[in-house]
Amino acid sequence: MRAAHDLAHLTPAYFGLVMATGIVSLAADLEGWHDLAQGLFYVNIVFYAALWILFVLRFLRFKSRVYDDVVDHLHGQGFFTMVAGTSLVGSQFLLLARDDRTAAGFLVVTVILWIVFTYTIFTALTIKEHKPTLDQGISGGWLLAVVATQSIAVLAALLAARFGQPYKQTLNFFALSMWLWGGMLYIWLMSLIFYRYAFFRFFPGDLAPPYWINMGAMAISTLAGSLLIINASDAPYLTSLLPFLKGFTILYWATGTWWIPMLVLLGIWRHVYKRFPLAYDPLYWGVVFPLGMYSASTREMRHAMHFNFLDFIPPTFFVIALLAWTVTLAGLVRSLARRYRPRLAVE
Repeated sequence: MRAAHDLAHLTPAYFGLVMATGIVSLAADLEGWHDLAQGLFYVNIVFYAALWILFVLRFLRFKSRVYDDVVDHLHGQGFFTMVAGTSLVGSQFLLLARDDRTAAGFLVVTVILWIVFTYTIFTALTIKEHKPTLDQGISGGWLLAVVATQSIAVLAALLAARFGQPYKQTLNFFALSMWLWGGMLYIWLMSLIFYRYAFFRFFPGDLAPPYWINMGAMAISTLAGSLLIINASDAPYLTSLLPFLKGFTILYWATGTWWIPMLVLLGIWRHVYKRFPLAYDPLYWGVVFPLGMYSASTREMRHAMHFNFLDFIPPTFFVIALLAWTVTLAGLVRSLARRYRPRLAVE
């Protein structure tokens, strides 16, 4: 059965679809495309619910395959898309539906998922007996752990701006703690990824789309830092940290910006010079998300620190992200049509 085969091999990173749709929706709202933002919000709820149903079915029918993914160095990190996707949907409920309670519920679920996947995956990878070499075991997908962590910081900071005391202080401190931890985790992981870049041979097939998370992790870190700066007026301990918050937020933005030309050049090398086929892959949602996040994070940083000279960046990258989302969705629809049309015709 083709459906059973596809369910068994469903990549844990497929919640990248939810992440990409969620951030494009929120970026659309920031750019004044409110009807589009609302439409994508409703679409994302469908995506989110459908993927949870599929993953629950996969767990019930193919437990061993799920376990294999958890302890796999290249696939295990994909589970963090569930964390970030849940947080993005929570942020949509908060900003687009003005539903604080539901958003708070999503924060609780997100934190639970983060705890489960963080300590399960990293413990499993630590104690497993047979491990791949660095060049075979690490990729940009590892930075999804950073994205998941920073997505919690973003949602907590957004909620802190809407809740009164004592929740405001608690949420801001929690957001700050997650922001700091996410930044530290990026430093650890990026050191290994950059080492892999510089000292091991790259084949076109090695340069998978999740390497765009190199930039996306910094973009969402910029967004979280910008929200903490905005919240500082209601949190004295954040006010005392303002120079630190502003310095590291700019550092994250500058790092993410540096990655963009590098990733474009590597993409040209992969698809133009090496002629690697460009076909739909669910991992391409990992390209859409960073583009949308860069738009949203730059706009929030511009607002937090009054960097008016950056005004041209958010709308430009929003259009690019929307185009990338549209093309990737068309690829998904076409891929599904090709896989299931013959069977439907026979039946």
